[in-house]
Amino acid sequence: MPTVAERAGALQECLVQWRRHIHQNPEVGMDTAGTAAFVKAELEKMGYTAHYVAGTGVTALAGDPGKGKCFLLRADMDALPFAEETDLAFKSTNGNMHACGHDFHTAMLLGAAKLLKEREADIPGCVKFMFQPAEENLKGAAAMLEAGILENPRVDAGAMFHVSMGSALPTGHISVPLPEASCAAADWFEVLIRGKGGHGARPHQTVDPLNVISHLHLALQALNSREIAPDSVAALTVGMMQGGTTANVIPDTAEMRGTIRTFDEAVRDHLVKRVSEMAKSVAATFRAEAVVTMTSGCPNVDNNERVADICAESLTAVFGDMVHRHTTKSSGSEDFAYLTKVIPAIMMTISAGSAADGHTTPLHHPKVVLDEKALCNGAAAYAVAALGWLTHHL
Repeated sequence: MPTVAERAGALQECLVQWRRHIHQNPEVGMDTAGTAAFVKAELEKMGYTAHYVAGTGVTALAGDPGKGKCFLLRADMDALPFAEETDLAFKSTNGNMHACGHDFHTAMLLGAAKLLKEREADIPGCVKFMFQPAEENLKGAAAMLEAGILENPRVDAGAMFHVSMGSALPTGHISVPLPEASCAAADWFEVLIRGKGGHGARPHQTVDPLNVISHLHLALQALNSREIAPDSVAALTVGMMQGGTTANVIPDTAEMRGTIRTFDEAVRDHLVKRVSEMAKSVAATFRAEAVVTMTSGCPNVDNNERVADICAESLTAVFGDMVHRHTTKSSGSEDFAYLTKVIPAIMMTISAGSAADGHTTPLHHPKVVLDEKALCNGAAAYAVAALGWLTHHL
């Protein structure tokens, strides 16, 4: 029988077709019914019994739970809600775009499912596939967890892959994390400033919410510089400020929205608390009122040392010096974090275009174009990681 990597190379054309179908038909949030139906149908063509989980998630099982432990492989399926601006022949035209590589992730995991089905009798345990909606709004993993994705059979450990763009690593090279947090926790805040509107020519008769929100924006910058230790990492960003509709009218209200990204729970708790306190105190200083809404997104990704070491060893045996260990932290968030809090799991990355090859447009950009040559290595890497971990736990 060909090796997993050899067989994955032979599947490249099929992987490309899957990826392009998904790319051309992007769906967002939990509304991924079309993508889920496509994934489920492809799995059933391979001989799997596939099931929906949490509405638009999909799962299937390779191997026999009676032969050993259960390893979970996860791919996300959702896209981003903005129009694509590439020149690809298979570009999306529905106003959404797979600009974060989830089309790659889904196609690669379908490829891994096919590879594992072909050698199912030799799997020392079982592999559970988790095709997840709603990663971009950080709701899908929690929904699938609540629906029981880690049960029947009980999952013992897991892994995911995310594509990377514009790094120094050539296409197809794999990064396995060191045991530390690699993606930040995410929280969001909304601040509504209630003042007293009036004529722009008589500001003394008003309580100007635009003045308040401007001072608040500047005050928030001190949280990182004066309240977070220099050796800690956090990002607090205000992404939206708005209020008023014309030049000569002071509005009654103004609004601000932003995000907090952290790697430490104590720092996270402090910033969430201080944003609310600061908004209310700044508003009170200028005789206004602040209504603060905090929304918790997801925790940080905790990479398990033992899972990472086993996967790195197994992948290196197949891919050699194309496998790297990395320490890079990303202030971006990933809701696979929920799984890393309840099972030993890791988040790996695979390069889908290096800066040296001209892939400098970042993910989440309407013009980003990923290198499809990464697909076969990604499919093989998913399968190799699962088989390697299960073999170590016979």
